[in-house]
Amino acid sequence: MKNRFLPLYLLLFTALLSHAQPVKRYVDVVVAADHDDWTYKTGEKVQFTISVIRNGNLVKNVPVRYEIGLEKLEPTIKQTKTTADGKLVIDGGTMKTPGFLRCIAYAVVDGAEYRGLATAGFEPFKIQPTVTNPQDFDSFWDAAKKELAAVPMDAKMTLLPERCTAKVNVYHLNLQNHRQGLRVYGILSVPKKEGKYPALLRVPGAGIRPYYGDIATAEKDIITLEIGIHGIPVIMDPSVYTDLSAGISNGYPSYNMDDKDKFYYKKVYLGCLRANDFLTSLPQYDGQNLAVTGGSQGGALSIVTAGLDSRVKWLGAFYPALSDVTGYLHGRAGGWPHYFDKNSVQANNTKEKLNTVAYYDVVNFAKRVKAPGYYMWGYNDETCPPTSMFAAYNVTNAPKELKLYLDTGHWTYADERDIMNNWLTEKLKGK
Repeated sequence: MKNRFLPLYLLLFTALLSHAQPVKRYVDVVVAADHDDWTYKTGEKVQFTISVIRNGNLVKNVPVRYEIGLEKLEPTIKQTKTTADGKLVIDGGTMKTPGFLRCIAYAVVDGAEYRGLATAGFEPFKIQPTVTNPQDFDSFWDAAKKELAAVPMDAKMTLLPERCTAKVNVYHLNLQNHRQGLRVYGILSVPKKEGKYPALLRVPGAGIRPYYGDIATAEKDIITLEIGIHGIPVIMDPSVYTDLSAGISNGYPSYNMDDKDKFYYKKVYLGCLRANDFLTSLPQYDGQNLAVTGGSQGGALSIVTAGLDSRVKWLGAFYPALSDVTGYLHGRAGGWPHYFDKNSVQANNTKEKLNTVAYYDVVNFAKRVKAPGYYMWGYNDETCPPTSMFAAYNVTNAPKELKLYLDTGHWTYADERDIMNNWLTEKLKGK
C-alpha cells in the first residue's frame, strides 16, 4: 500500500511547490519601482531600479538587458547597459490610462542568465473590463442550473482508510453532473465526531492531477471537499494524468469554444454547483456556513461559484484566471488562458468564440457576487495579468478586501496561504 501511494505524495508535493515562492538562485536580479507601493497616478513617471546581487553584495560591471512595456505585450523600450556599481536606475515612462507597466531585466553572471521584474500600477482601481455582458447572461445560467437540478446527484462515497485520521474520515466522492455520463470527482473529508459543521469547497487550478483533500482544515471541524474538474477519478496513478495532459486533454480550456452550450467550462462551472449540492445535503452540514476557495483557475471558479450560487457565504480567491480575456483586443493584457494574445488571436477572434467567452468570463460573474470575498495577488503575475484581475475586482459590489503582495508572480508566500486559511476558518466558524 505504501508503494502504491508514494508517487501520489510526490506529485502532491510538486503541486504545492508550484504555488510556493520560487527557488532562490545564486544571483538575484532585483527590479523595483520607485514608489513603495509600486502604484502611480496616470501621467506620473516611474523609475525602475535594477540591482544585481550575489552573496548580498552588488555585482559590478554586469551587462543588463532590460525591456519595458505594457504587461504581456511587446515592449516599447529595449536596451542594454552595464551596471558600473551593480545598480541601474531606468526611466520607465508613464501611462495615460489605468493599467500596468512592466520592466523585465536580464543579467549574465559567470555564464548563467538571471532574470527579474517589477510592475508599476497606474490607478489600477479605475481599470474597467472590456468583455461584453450578454443581455441573456442570467437566463442562460438560470436554464443551466435548472438542467443540473433535474439530474439526480447519484452520490457515491468510497472510504479511503489509508488517508483517514483519528479525527477525520476521508472519501473518494463521485457525483453525477448536469448530463448523464458526466461525473464530478473529489476528495471529501468529514469530521468523525458527531455534530453539525460548516463546509468548504476547494476548487482547482489548471491542469490534470490527483488530489489528496484538505484534511488539515477538516481537523478544525470543517467539512472539506476538494474537487477535480475533468470528470475522471482523482486517485489514479499519476502517470494517467500525465498521459491525459499530453494527449486528449491537452488544450482543454479552448474545447468547443465556438458553442456556448458545449464549451468545456460549462460542465466545470456546473460541476462546482453540484459539489455544493452535495455538501449542503450532508446530514453533518450546519445548514448555513459554506465557503469556496482556490487559486488561478481555482480563483476564477471561486468567483464563478459565488456568482451563481447564493448558498456561498464567503469566497477566497488567489490570482483569478479567466478574467477579462478580451483585453488583448483592446490594446492591453487579457486573462489566462490568453485566448486572444498574439499566439492565439488568429484562431480565436471569431464572432462565435467571442460570443461564448462572454458567458464564461469571470468579470460577468464578479458583477453578480453577493458574498464577502478576500482576494490576493501580486503585480508581477505573468500568468494572470493584474490588469485582468483588477477588471474583475473593480466591478465586484459585494463586501471585499484585496491584499496585495506586490513582488509575487503566479505563486504565493506561505504567509498568504496562512492568512487566507485563517480568514476562511474564522468566517466559517463565526469567530
